[in-house]
Amino acid sequence: MKVSLTVNGRRHDVDVAPNTLLVDVLRGRLGLTGTHVGCDTSQCGACTVHLDGRSVKSCTVLAAQVDGAAVTTIEGIGSPDALHPMQAAFRDCHALQCGFCTPGMIMSAIDLVQNVENLDERKVREGLEGNLCRCTGYHNIVKAVLNAAESM
Repeated sequence: MKVSLTVNGRRHDVDVAPNTLLVDVLRGRLGLTGTHVGCDTSQCGACTVHLDGRSVKSCTVLAAQVDGAAVTTIEGIGSPDALHPMQAAFRDCHALQCGFCTPGMIMSAIDLVQNVENLDERKVREGLEGNLCRCTGYHNIVKAVLNAAESM
C-alpha cells in the first residue's frame, strides 16, 4: 500500500506492507536514524516522535495509520548551528550520558512543555514516565525540561 506523509516538513510517498511500523519507515526508508529502537515492546520511549503535534512511540504506530499525517523527528526540531531550546537545555544541564534515550526524551519533553500547565518537577517526572534512561538519575533531565520550559 502507498502511504503519504510529511516528515520534518517534507512530503514522502512510500510503499509499505500493512504491518510496517512507523519507526521502520523513518529509520529504514527515510534514513532518519535519530529515532531509536530500544526495546521493541513500547516500554522505553527511545522511538518517540511527534505525530500531528503530539508525542507518540513510533514503534506502536503502523505506517498505514499515518497516511496524510505530519511527523516530526529529532532531526526536524533543530540543527547543530541552531539547537531547539530543549536540545540546548539538555546540553547545558548535562542531561544526557550515552545519548541513546535522548532523542525520544527530548521529543516527549517538548510535548510535555507545550501541553501541561504549571509544569513543576513532579509533573515532569510523571510526564516522562514512558521514557527510560539507564545512564542518568533523571535529576538533570528534569532540570533541563524545566529550564527549557522557561524559554519555550
